[in-house]
Amino acid sequence: MPSQANQPLPDGHQLLNYRISSVLSCGGFSIVYLAYDENDQPVAIKEYLPAQLALRKEGAALPSIAEENLATFRYGMRCFFEEGRALATLAHPNVVRVLNFFRANETVYLVMRYERGRTLHEHIHVRRGTVRENFIRHVFTLLLNGLREVHAQKLLHQDIKPANIYIRNDGTPVLIDFGAARQTFSVGAPKLNPMFTPGFAPPEQYRDREQLGPWSDVYSIGASIFACLAGAAPQSGDQRLEKDRYVSATRLWQGKYSVEMLETIDWCLDLDPLKRPQSVFALQKVLVGDKLPDIDRRTGLVHGLRKRLLRLARR
Repeated sequence: MPSQANQPLPDGHQLLNYRISSVLSCGGFSIVYLAYDENDQPVAIKEYLPAQLALRKEGAALPSIAEENLATFRYGMRCFFEEGRALATLAHPNVVRVLNFFRANETVYLVMRYERGRTLHEHIHVRRGTVRENFIRHVFTLLLNGLREVHAQKLLHQDIKPANIYIRNDGTPVLIDFGAARQTFSVGAPKLNPMFTPGFAPPEQYRDREQLGPWSDVYSIGASIFACLAGAAPQSGDQRLEKDRYVSATRLWQGKYSVEMLETIDWCLDLDPLKRPQSVFALQKVLVGDKLPDIDRRTGLVHGLRKRLLRLARR
């Protein structure tokens, strides 16, 4: 079913004790508003409204949902609500803070702390390929602290990209927009169409979603770091499965960035999920440290020997 153009709630609309001020972003899965609470404090409110399933016309508060889409819409709404419940238990400085979640207008809303700053995507655009390595290590080491907490709640983000990494005015990052985090590890439920961003989504997100795990978000982290250097995403994961044209970071930026960071990018972007860092913690150890482990226990001896040979060849 093609996407429809959903109309946002009008400025001034009252949602419980929140007053809508303006639209911050509007995507295929949700609409995010700037609003103010009863104390006139700004908040961001995210509204579940997948354009593939529901249509809201101008001037209406309630969406119109076709009968054949109702079960899927309600399942997605339940996942969205449970996601809000899980994120509301997290009080981590590097994960967007969910302050409240509630049902209204036959859908669900997440109320989040409003952050001031700009996205990493905007930062990359301004820098035009001159993003410094110490900035990259700082941002992603802190961001991974937050992602570890998300994974501990059995949630996957599934849409990590520079546009969803917010850099506050004080330089600290926060992971935002969990719109694609609909992986609830349940079976037998209706499936929503997958949402992902080409270039940042791992190959298993296209074809074999049973293989999704923390290593899938790790791929997206690697692609986001790649984008910091290239100014654009690497080749799309589904295209790489057909004909892999990915040129390694160690080849593209040799001498411009440390070998260790470039090898880390290539490690994260391995097409084989089992050959990537299997946890956020494993990746963090590399970003904080100064070199990759020679042999990663999960990737096996051959993978470790290959890395050793590559290093010897560079000497």
